[in-house]
Amino acid sequence: MEFTDFLNKALKVTKMELPGEEFHLKMAPIERLIELKKIARDKNTAKRAAVLSLFYPSEKGQTNLILILRKTYKGVHSNQVGFPGGKYEDGDENYKNTALRETEEEVGVPRDTVTILKELTEIYIPPSNFFVQPFFGVTKTTPTFIAQEEEVEALIEVDLDHFMDDSIIITKTLTTSYANDLDVPAYLINNHVVWGATAMMLSEVREMLKQLL
Repeated sequence: MEFTDFLNKALKVTKMELPGEEFHLKMAPIERLIELKKIARDKNTAKRAAVLSLFYPSEKGQTNLILILRKTYKGVHSNQVGFPGGKYEDGDENYKNTALRETEEEVGVPRDTVTILKELTEIYIPPSNFFVQPFFGVTKTTPTFIAQEEEVEALIEVDLDHFMDDSIIITKTLTTSYANDLDVPAYLINNHVVWGATAMMLSEVREMLKQLL
């Protein structure tokens, strides 16, 4: 889809009701997520982070979404596909600023070129004990991406038509931090298996776009 057409329709997202946890749970790898989220909220010990679902025009004027492949490291999200974003820091005014700052640091998109259209449904990630606030945003200019060498293994530029195609929905048998040989719902995007929290957030984004486009 041409980005100009996408932008005209996407602007309506500001007035939409969020699809919410119902669409998170469609791609949830564990059944106890709501229970674990409540426990974490009651304990009030979880860390906080924010990420950005950023759409932009490709050099040919088509609509793309940027995802990243994280570096291999000692941690539960090692070598996984995710959104640009990261941990809330004391200097951040709010979670929106966290998402914009981290996006600029990780993929090189200047924060002043991004328009945040919608705050999405918060998600809890049990293995890392994080509450993550996702945002839906656009930039009208084609970015010159610069991957943060310490954090980002690869940039994944996803064509909107590919992202919206239901054939990307798969089931994958994975070994996770909490189970071996677990069948989990996932997306196959640009030949990358996307599962867990990122897939859950993408599910909400996809549902919103289905209503808009």
